[in-house]
Amino acid sequence: MPIDASCCGQMARTASHPYTATMLIPESLGDSDTSCLRQSPRSFIHRIVVCTVSAATIACNPDNPNANTSPHEKKTPMTSTHTPTTQSAHTNRLIRATSPYLLQHAHNPVDWYEWGPEALKRAKDENKPIFLSIGYSACHWCHVMERECFENEAIAAVMNEHFVCIKVDREERPDLDDIYMSATQALTRSGGWPMSVWLTPDLRPFYAGTYFPPESSHGRPGFKDVLLFLHEAWKDKHDQVIEQANALTDAVRQITSTQAGGSAISVEVITQAAELIARQFDASRGGVSSGGTNKFPPSMAMDLMLRAYDRSLLKGKPNQMLLDRVETTLENMAYGGIYDQLGGGISRYSTDPDWLVPHFEKMLYDQALVSDIYLDAYRLTKKPLYAETARSILDYVIADLQSPEGGFYSARDADSEGVEGKFYVWSKTEVEGALGDDATIFCDYYDITDGGNWEGHNILNVPNEPAVVAAKHGISQEVFDRRIAAAREKLLAIRAKRVPPFRDDKVLAAWNGLMIASMAKAGRVLNEPRYIQSAIRAADFVLLKMTDETGRLLRTYRNQHAHTPGYLDDYAMMIDASLNLFETTFDRKWLDAAERLNAIVIKHYRDESGGFFFTADDAETVLVRMKSASDNAVPSGNAVQAMNLLRLGVLLDRDEFRSEAEKLLMYFGDKAQSMPFSSERLLAAADFLNGRPKEIAIVCRRSGRSDADAMIDAIWRNYVPNFTMALLVEDDVGADALRREIPLLKDKKSVDEKATAYVCENYACRAPTSDIQTLMDQVISAKIKSAP
Repeated sequence: MPIDASCCGQMARTASHPYTATMLIPESLGDSDTSCLRQSPRSFIHRIVVCTVSAATIACNPDNPNANTSPHEKKTPMTSTHTPTTQSAHTNRLIRATSPYLLQHAHNPVDWYEWGPEALKRAKDENKPIFLSIGYSACHWCHVMERECFENEAIAAVMNEHFVCIKVDREERPDLDDIYMSATQALTRSGGWPMSVWLTPDLRPFYAGTYFPPESSHGRPGFKDVLLFLHEAWKDKHDQVIEQANALTDAVRQITSTQAGGSAISVEVITQAAELIARQFDASRGGVSSGGTNKFPPSMAMDLMLRAYDRSLLKGKPNQMLLDRVETTLENMAYGGIYDQLGGGISRYSTDPDWLVPHFEKMLYDQALVSDIYLDAYRLTKKPLYAETARSILDYVIADLQSPEGGFYSARDADSEGVEGKFYVWSKTEVEGALGDDATIFCDYYDITDGGNWEGHNILNVPNEPAVVAAKHGISQEVFDRRIAAAREKLLAIRAKRVPPFRDDKVLAAWNGLMIASMAKAGRVLNEPRYIQSAIRAADFVLLKMTDETGRLLRTYRNQHAHTPGYLDDYAMMIDASLNLFETTFDRKWLDAAERLNAIVIKHYRDESGGFFFTADDAETVLVRMKSASDNAVPSGNAVQAMNLLRLGVLLDRDEFRSEAEKLLMYFGDKAQSMPFSSERLLAAADFLNGRPKEIAIVCRRSGRSDADAMIDAIWRNYVPNFTMALLVEDDVGADALRREIPLLKDKKSVDEKATAYVCENYACRAPTSDIQTLMDQVISAKIKSAP
């Protein structure tokens, strides 16, 4: 199976600023490649070659990493580093960490530090360069480099003698990851994890790469040789190293800076962007290939495409290509190996264009984003497959990734017992032994053969429709469904006895926000109150256990300990989650939470020129204070916050919030237009702004609450991408106060004591109605009226 040496990493940034830098590299081996933009030295003659280069633009689709080739043609078998099975010979400072990724390195012979004052002071006091290693727990190639290099006594000795070695979990410190990924990409034209960066004691990068093998071979440098080369350069060619660090730091600042665009994002721009993205999709199998192989679930792109399709439909000129590309992608993902056909959940990406062979890690953010787009597709098309797939993903999250305390864990690794995918694959003999007479039908349906469909093993996938397989075996659809369901339960029980992949059980505020938002929405769309309860448990956990004494968010939690001040995406995604909870439960505390978190963002993250910085104004000083609206594996904090401001502006009638959102969209407008593939969520916010969202007020008495809920469900179960909604129970305590706080509810009353709905736009409302069909006619009519 093809493996990305950068460890299936999402690219941290798209570089669009050419720059000139003085590059520090060893002498070439005499090949024809004279570029200085390469990951690592080609020879180790210890002298400095100085050359001038211009960085090419890095064109990254946010859902597809740069196609790095694997340093090995086949997956390297590895020993699990998650839990030592024998008494460890070494224990370093990481034993005090909470991050599972850092704890995996706590028994390396390397004298690791966490990022912090102790390590940074030592580097300055001893004038030693820093070796910074960044990765995450579900990263296969991070594990490989640990086993090959960081557990190697000889290599560790070189590291300890000549460098201050710092290990960082990219998921806990995305600020550092973004900064030094920019440096890595500038030097190598690619990036990923494990990320290996060498810094001056004042944190300026002067050399970088990703995975390094332990020894040099076949023209590829070994990690030990790189360490020795850089040590000698630091000692003997110090001036050139500092020159390199200065140039690269300037490049990072240039790459990560954003100039105000000054362009509003029009409906035409949104439509053109959606069509441009759709044309890049594989028409037969869906999705977009990276390097001709890997496919990531393009959730944010499909959201934008559905929005553009809906708008074209309302204008009477449906752009069928947009819907077809989305449906083709969703159907092939649901039937492919990227989707866990037994246990539910979605893998990080497929390593082939057909969605068959996944990289088996399961990330929380993918479960959130993918379930959400299946919910929207179901709302639009009413196709059961989409509801079933969303439900299965959400059920998996509750069963495997929700902690007893309520928060959602971060990930399941790809590897178990040192082998990627071992937990998930089957032989035909195993299936036959488990299922008996049902094995033939099950194998036909799930593509299980003697030879296997991946390296002699079988990944469950569905190449044929259920009706086709049922007809082949001469049984009814009902009998087929019953037998397949029973067989799945048997195999799932057997699989549960296998050694599971490692679970990263830290809780991240931002990723929880994404998952809470999808869970809350699913509760209404799928009529599953338990999803709303799951969302409430998680939101309560984050807001109660992951805040400091002043009420500000903390990024990460594990083992009763929350730490690291929250970043913009932590706030933005928890505000989004709180708004979804408010519009599904109508508990005022969620709107209060959204207002409170939004006030912190305005106070500590706002840039006067437009948009929001990634770190707070009182956060730790790092090399660059980042500000970006680029979507990567998760949506940009700026893009999510733009939507938050627009929703809050409507709900609370706060013109300053709308103005702040418009300023943000204007600031990043040129970027969104020139780089739509990393701006899908920002474009979605612009769609909300241009779409004049529907304002829906529902008023009832306690006796009519069930009728009001039926109206609310009807709205959520239809595809209405741009709306805000509020509920008033007239005879509840606090009803008058709620009318004052939410202008949409002002002067709204139930008619004849029946649950009554008002569909408004700019606070001008249509005639109130107690009939669900009339309500939906008004919502659709309002959509048509407002479609430019």
